Amino acid sequence: MVRAAILPAVGSPLRIAEIDLPEPGPGQVRVRLAAAGVCHSDLSLTNGTMRVPVPAVLGHEGAGTVVSVGEGVTHVAPGDGVVLNWAPSCGACHHCRLGEVWLCASALTGVGAVYARTADGTDLHPGLNVAAFAEETVVAANCVLPAPEGIPLTEAALLGCAVLTGHGAVHHNARVREGESVAVFGVGGVGLAALQSARIAGAGPVVAVDVSPAKEELARAAGATDFVLASETTAKQVRALTGGHGADVAIECVGRAETIRTAWDSTRRGGRTTVVGIGGKEQQVTFHALEIFHFARTLSGCVYGNCDPARDLPVLADHIRAGRLDLAALVSDRITLDGIPAAFEAMLAGKGGRSLVVF
Repeated sequence: MVRAAILPAVGSPLRIAEIDLPEPGPGQVRVRLAAAGVCHSDLSLTNGTMRVPVPAVLGHEGAGTVVSVGEGVTHVAPGDGVVLNWAPSCGACHHCRLGEVWLCASALTGVGAVYARTADGTDLHPGLNVAAFAEETVVAANCVLPAPEGIPLTEAALLGCAVLTGHGAVHHNARVREGESVAVFGVGGVGLAALQSARIAGAGPVVAVDVSPAKEELARAAGATDFVLASETTAKQVRALTGGHGADVAIECVGRAETIRTAWDSTRRGGRTTVVGIGGKEQQVTFHALEIFHFARTLSGCVYGNCDPARDLPVLADHIRAGRLDLAALVSDRITLDGIPAAFEAMLAGKGGRSLVVF
């Protein structure tokens, strides 16, 4: 039995309980978690913005040590450090054949499986495939990647979502070039990773926008040259900081209609607006036909940073080892499993960066 954070039903509070975790079957790996990040996507699962079968163990950003492997698993062995990959690609669907592995049609098929049971025998589903809000988990073999050497597993956990997403939004989706101006909306875990990635790309100025003045210190430590407190004049302030034209690139990490619209308005004519945040269906964003023609901006959605984890983890590891990317700077709170509900409340209140469950 291991302790885990269980979502009994959509809209219900998480409860911490012991679960019966089986040994890995063929093509599976059992992992002892070192750490797991608390992501806004986990909160979106609790309130129904994103849907998975319940009851479920949430958590999709994590790293740990292989305990045991099932038949046929050869790329990792007991004792190996691994990073969890919540969206593994099948390599065979239409999008995978196009090289768009982040859009794999089969990436989330595992969420419907029963992977564990509660003490009273209730079936449990693995959240976003990997069920990282637990002391240990059992996942499909393609959900684990060898952890980069020389990086503590507690910090490597952040590579599983926040850093890949923020890095990819900058480098793969928006394709930020040296000298371009960037505005990042939302200074949470992904936003902080995007700010660091913009700095690594040589962008400037780099403007951070958030509703909380307490985020300014975190933003500047991550690479922001300027900080704007979100208001009705945000777009005007961003334009003033970018030569009056607007940002070459605006990256929205919140998922609210108002923020997406403001990011668009803050983007220069001919610039790029990238939406990373996940909003609900009720978040309706409107544009009129003339402005789309006149401003000639590009608006694009961004799933998992348009990343291929197998390709991008070694790149990120090089940045970390060279001191260009600071994983610890993303973390504002280190908590236990019992602290996850409070971490959700902090996200709702717009407080802090990434909360990290350390086992």
